[in-house]
Amino acid sequence: MMRLITLATLLISFNVQAKEINLGSKIPLEDIKMLDISGKNISLGDVKGENGLLVIFSCNTCPWVIKWEDRYVELAKKYKPKGIGVIAINSNEMNFGSSDSMDEMKKHAENNNYNFFYTMDEGSKLAREFGASRTPHIYLFDKNDELVYRGAVDDNASKARKVKKPYVANAIDAMLTGDDIKYASTKALGCGIKFKN
Repeated sequence: MMRLITLATLLISFNVQAKEINLGSKIPLEDIKMLDISGKNISLGDVKGENGLLVIFSCNTCPWVIKWEDRYVELAKKYKPKGIGVIAINSNEMNFGSSDSMDEMKKHAENNNYNFFYTMDEGSKLAREFGASRTPHIYLFDKNDELVYRGAVDDNASKARKVKKPYVANAIDAMLTGDDIKYASTKALGCGIKFKN
């Protein structure tokens, strides 16, 4: 009986989501190549700009993503010319054979005017290493590859015009001007990432 309990405890502990990376952490798994909707294999190191990197854990079907993804497009439009690399990563491995397949990712990106890389995270390696748990879940790294913001896009998924705290935009603006980021860590809201055990 004791052996069974011990085995069950071990199995549970292997499936526990990794702890979210701390502010100040370096970009995890920067050189791991992922398949992008363009057909190319790219890494976070390939995507990062001279002034930083915005990483968005996302997917095709989560209602929270659907409410927020037009703001991904706006962020990329505004900040890519300012030297911020932008990438969305799909880590929903349980759905890679269906709603989050590469074909569905391509269609979704085209239908929603994605202007940034959108990659498939085989084995959910990056999500596990980052400690990402939601879609969307945002991570912003500065020009020194250090994490300066993590959490939600802003404070109102439902209505863009009612946003009072555009967390990511404010964090990027502060980062670019060398100011302190007022809200450096917020709660990521969204659907749970669909990990395979």
